[in-house]
Amino acid sequence: MYFNNLHILIYVLIGIIGLIVGKFISWCSIRLPEKKRIISKEFFKADKEETKNSYIYMIIVSIIYILTLYYFGIKTNDFFKNLELIKFLLLIPMLILTFVIDIKHRIIPNRLTLTIFEVGIIITFLYGITNLNMVKEYIFGGLLGAAIYGLITLIGGIIAGREAMGLGDVKFMGAIGLYYGINSVIEISILSFLIAAICSIAILIVRYFVLKKKDDYIAFGPFLALSSLVCIYLPAGTILETFLFICKLISSLF
Repeated sequence: MYFNNLHILIYVLIGIIGLIVGKFISWCSIRLPEKKRIISKEFFKADKEETKNSYIYMIIVSIIYILTLYYFGIKTNDFFKNLELIKFLLLIPMLILTFVIDIKHRIIPNRLTLTIFEVGIIITFLYGITNLNMVKEYIFGGLLGAAIYGLITLIGGIIAGREAMGLGDVKFMGAIGLYYGINSVIEISILSFLIAAICSIAILIVRYFVLKKKDDYIAFGPFLALSSLVCIYLPAGTILETFLFICKLISSLF
């Protein structure tokens, strides 16, 4: 049986790999915020409390891996023509980790950001073997990502007297840009702010009127990670074109 010209056993294999990766990122989500070693014998001795939610990660990653394989397919036996699939299979677990850790601890660990950056540099180098123009696209994407959020942080600090955005977000977007390039970094930014605006209103209402908490800080990293994940599956230019269409529609009303 074949789906998207791939035998079903390939999907089963990628699903199993997803289960293994999900187990590992469950472990990382505990160890990284505590700045503990990831590669450790303790992984095999983890108690039930540490691994009680691992099955959730395993199922989520496995499903996303299968969908990603279906979306990109395996074009040929040429390694370089499948870099798009490979780089996102590597990035997806790190996006999930960023989402989870920033929600729980309001930080994006430097070790995680550095790993995203290191893998991104390797992928960019591999692209450069066959296409130097793509290297420029991804390098400038990383620079643009860091510049946009660095500027927001700087301006926010001047106007509000405090960081509008954490440095972890700046470093994260600098690393993420290596995977997406210039245009997609802009689209990730637009989508992040749109999702953040909608979710933040709901979160603040719940905090003030239900939980009776006055903490107005909302981590932005989860929105960046979620938007980066969504942009993997959207054709280039979709978000930007939609955003411009909405802006034109609103302007026409006035």
